[in-house]
This record gives sequence, C-alpha cells and structure tokens, in this order.
Amino acid sequence: MDGAREPRGGFSSGLTFEGLVMLFGTTGLLYLGAAPDPTSGQRRVDLGQAKETIELLELLNEKTKGNLTTAEAEVLDGVLFDLRCRYVDAAKGG
Repeated sequence: MDGAREPRGGFSSGLTFEGLVMLFGTTGLLYLGAAPDPTSGQRRVDLGQAKETIELLELLNEKTKGNLTTAEAEVLDGVLFDLRCRYVDAAKGG
C-alpha cells in the first residue's frame, strides 16, 4: 500500500468529503454573485438559493459532528464561515 487512505464508505473513485463541501461552497458563491455562472458568464445574486445552500451545509455539519477528521471539519467550518459572512454582506446590499 502506498500510504494513501481508503476513502470512507468504500468509494474508490477519488470522491472526498472535502470535495463535496467545496462543491456546495462553490454553488453558494455562484448564488451570492461572487463568481460568474459558468454557463452564461453573468454574475447574479439569489439570496434564497444562497441561504438554502448554507442551510444544507449546516445540516451536513450537524449530521456529521464527531465523525469528521480534523481536516474535514476545518474545511466545512471554513466554507460555512465564508458563505455566512458573504450572505450577510449581500443581504445588506453590499
């Protein structure tokens, strides 16, 4: 064995928890207008969808508490913090 850790759940396709969190984080950034839509190239703000994305990450955080590695927890906490701050700023009109 080369020292690589077998992903939990028996997945061997390279999928990771951090990747899932980053996927949701990127989606949240799109809804907050922080990144252009990859299809249209336009930036748009949809606070309802952004809030829903944050709530999904919060649910994921609650349901996985105590079962994450330190690195996984740090990624999830960091993405949640960033999205929450950006959401508050966007909701204020900034």
